[in-house]
Amino acid sequence: MIGTIVNTCTIVTGTLIGVVLHKGIKDKYKNVLYDALGLACFAIGLNAVVSNLPKSQYPVLFIAAMAIGSIVGVALDIDGRFHRLVDRKSKQGSTSGPRLADGLATATLVYCIGPLSMLGPVISALEGDHTFLFTNATLDLVTATIFGSTYGIGMLLAAPVLFLWQGLFYCVALVSSSAVSEALMAELLIVGGLLITGSGLSLLRIKDCHVLNMLPALVVPPLWYLLMALVR
Repeated sequence: MIGTIVNTCTIVTGTLIGVVLHKGIKDKYKNVLYDALGLACFAIGLNAVVSNLPKSQYPVLFIAAMAIGSIVGVALDIDGRFHRLVDRKSKQGSTSGPRLADGLATATLVYCIGPLSMLGPVISALEGDHTFLFTNATLDLVTATIFGSTYGIGMLLAAPVLFLWQGLFYCVALVSSSAVSEALMAELLIVGGLLITGSGLSLLRIKDCHVLNMLPALVVPPLWYLLMALVR
């Protein structure tokens, strides 16, 4: 778990650095960082989708996952509940600036959904190699600094989410090395890539995709592979 612990600490460190720098950054620089973050999310998401689509064993699974997940998310009003909860705890919710809820939603996806963050804990558990997680930690340090300078101290809440997410993959890999197959990982990265792309569009103020309502889509591929395993 050393790799995950280091990754979590870099998010905390980067966020704190961003919060400290926030007061010394003029609005025009904050705005350009905000746009840069949106472009980065858009590029990262598209790269995950394009890189993993050829590896998919079920080319239409991600479409079904997005459709089913979105319907479930809307029915549960995940996006609305999350924003109302965070906005009650944040003064940013009543200003015209970027809301903490938007930052947390995007940061959680950027930190958690990616090849390094998902494969890293598995490789760490099975081979004791922390290279992927250390690399991811370096990237997250920079990203967290931008998030911290844009949204404030509340972005620290994303750190425990990352720890639990990577810890889940780590524990599952320890229990069963075959539970998280490359095929399942590819499907998760395709769906996750689409969610990150949607977050990028929201950050760029092109289209508010209400990505949180689509989060249940990540549950569909594991359920599908579980069903296929039972049928066989």
